Amino acid sequence: MKKLNQVIIAAAGLAMVFAVVTSAYAQRKPPELSDEEIQKIKDAAPEAATAKPAKPRKILVFWRCEGFFHGAGIASGNKAFEVMGEKTGAYTTVSSDDMSMFDPDKLNEFDAVIFNNTTALAFADPEQRKALLEFVNGGKGIVGTHSSVDNFYKWPEGAAMMGALFAGHPWGEAPVKLDDPKHPLLKVFDGKAFWVRDEMYKMRDPYSREKLRVLLSFDMSKLPENAPSREDRDNAIAWIQEVGKGRMFYCSLGHNKHIFWDPALLQFYLDGIQYALGDLKADATPSAKLNPQPEPVLPPAK
Repeated sequence: MKKLNQVIIAAAGLAMVFAVVTSAYAQRKPPELSDEEIQKIKDAAPEAATAKPAKPRKILVFWRCEGFFHGAGIASGNKAFEVMGEKTGAYTTVSSDDMSMFDPDKLNEFDAVIFNNTTALAFADPEQRKALLEFVNGGKGIVGTHSSVDNFYKWPEGAAMMGALFAGHPWGEAPVKLDDPKHPLLKVFDGKAFWVRDEMYKMRDPYSREKLRVLLSFDMSKLPENAPSREDRDNAIAWIQEVGKGRMFYCSLGHNKHIFWDPALLQFYLDGIQYALGDLKADATPSAKLNPQPEPVLPPAK
């Protein structure tokens, strides 16, 4: 009996520790940005939206992490999305890490959801899963930054909505290829491919060019033959897809705060957001189904 009591007490103690850790974890907040960092975001933000909004737009910027916490990317992304909306009039934002925002009565107030560096989200509540799928399939928008593909491992419909799942980050720099240089969402790059420093992701299923319009990807010809890669060497960075009547835009750039100080990348994000909102029209035919295939633009050798 004494041994049983010890086991019970030990189990209770572990449960209390787990509860405390979970509670503290859930309470993490993004770091405060300095005035200088905020000014860099403001200076980089576009002066005007590419498309005129069809109506006033409201976006939920959601940054909850139940796994790794991308503090700098969350703080900088949250501020960048807020500033771009205010500066251009393309939308307004509400920032939150509260899962109750996906209750149907709250979610339906928004025109799009930006999953900003979220991790390990399970969406365990069936009603919230249903609400989110109905939200996007009914004609609204989903935007994902960086680690937003590091979620939904036990929710296939959620993973399909994002277009891929995270499979590692073996690179710190990437030669970025314009897969579809004449696509409206790539206009900001003016036909010029580039290199970028960030935590770069490798993707796994459900990623497929049969389902996604890939906009940016690694130029693997600029990397050694033995460089880390998917087996098919198709390492995508950004894509769009239609989800029912709705639209989804994803870009893996956004681990480091300097990504949100880059004028071209902020314009790219703004255009992707406007696509997801339905205000910027763009073809989302999956890349594998294009005929003829677009001629990609490759970055210069380094």
